[in-house]
Amino acid sequence: MKTRLIIVAAPSGAGKSSFVEKISQEDPRLVDIITFTTRSMRKGESEGHPYHFISSEDFQKKIEEGFFVEWARVHTNYYGTSYDSIQTSWKHGKCAIMDIDIQGVATFKAKFPDAKTVFILPPSIDELRRRIAKRDGGMPADIEVRMANAEKELREASKFDYQIVNDVFEHSYAQFKKIVEELLA
Repeated sequence: MKTRLIIVAAPSGAGKSSFVEKISQEDPRLVDIITFTTRSMRKGESEGHPYHFISSEDFQKKIEEGFFVEWARVHTNYYGTSYDSIQTSWKHGKCAIMDIDIQGVATFKAKFPDAKTVFILPPSIDELRRRIAKRDGGMPADIEVRMANAEKELREASKFDYQIVNDVFEHSYAQFKKIVEELLA
């Protein structure tokens, strides 16, 4: 397998989780790496889908134990990716794919220089705000923090191997799938 690790990043609400979840279900060569988080479950979520939900105390303990490849505080919660989950996918001859916050991408690239990166852009900041409100069942209290973070994150897009604007999901996903298939060929 040419590529062992594909990292998908985007501002919150741009669609990175939807892309990774869909392609992981369609392509058996991929393993979606499940991130750990201290945030609360949203409606429709469960343990392991889309995250491993743990307490702040457990998260801090795992940091001290060196459990995470990378971890970051995003908005008001912690997120981290375990070494074990990535290495397990490789042991099974699979390519690890994950969606992570932009903060974590540099850490991953430093530890896994052969990783390929894809940045998902929203069509506009206004559309991103609308999507977050729709997804979260109303405007979240930290919306202005998220929008300020999104504007900073969008300036990082050019550092990625690939960029896709997620305007019409089916069209954008087709572009994404083509990139992933080329990376796995």
